[in-house]
Amino acid sequence: MNPKKEAAAGWLFLSPSLLGYGMFMLFPIVFSLVLSFSDWDLVSGLRHIRLVGLDNFRALFSDGLFYHSLRNNGIYTIVVVPVTMAVALVLAMALNSKVYMKGPLRLVYFMPYITTIVAASVVWMALLHPSQGPLTQFLLSVGVDNPPKWLGSTTWALPSLMMMMIWNGLGYDLIIYMAGLQGISKDLYEAAEVDGASGVRKFFSITLPLLSPTTFFLFITRIIHSFEIFGPVNIMTQGGPGDSTSVLVHYIYVTSFRFYKFGYGSAIAWVLFAIIFIITLIQWRQQKKWVTYS
Repeated sequence: MNPKKEAAAGWLFLSPSLLGYGMFMLFPIVFSLVLSFSDWDLVSGLRHIRLVGLDNFRALFSDGLFYHSLRNNGIYTIVVVPVTMAVALVLAMALNSKVYMKGPLRLVYFMPYITTIVAASVVWMALLHPSQGPLTQFLLSVGVDNPPKWLGSTTWALPSLMMMMIWNGLGYDLIIYMAGLQGISKDLYEAAEVDGASGVRKFFSITLPLLSPTTFFLFITRIIHSFEIFGPVNIMTQGGPGDSTSVLVHYIYVTSFRFYKFGYGSAIAWVLFAIIFIITLIQWRQQKKWVTYS
């Protein structure tokens, strides 16, 4: 076949994907960057886009709700990411050993992850109902006179979301860790046993170091995902009560699609991108100090 015709055929097959990427990914990204330097609402039409320079960013850095949302995102990340990974590692080690019904147990733990976030959020809303929820009723039955109001409390709303997202993400981390554990040679453990190493010593000297590439992968992807949380917040609390569960992506949504401040919302989105990029860059530079490739 003629090389030029072969190249043309290749581009022809690629064109639907490239067109879709350009329309639904590349153009929105570029357009949002332009909007971040402008003042525009969707209703007025494209003719009324007014460039305002850095005004949106100046307003952003004096916006108390932005800092509050960023703080909530930070708390959420600091709690959910390490707790989910630690629990998943413990369960993965347990399931990787000789346990009864290993296959069904893996499926049980993985089911929450493949469940749609809308369905999971609705179930947890019912579970955490402040008066009639099963969890509240259980606490009352065991003698807790004043159980938490969960999603209706400014104190407990964010921890409730954290519990739900730990439950939701546990299965994914579990499967990834199990794959990593199965890649570690059993000969290493047998040699350690011959040398008289305890279970704790084998964990810290063999398992943890050889799992560091897996841990790095989960750590970096989980942190990115934690800054993108939106569905459960929008469904379960809508950022409330009293902005106690407001996070950056939900704040972008509220600013853009409720108050029609698309320029300001785009500025928040690009600041969020910068935060994620910097965190990822730092993690990537630090990986050589703690990741051992086997």
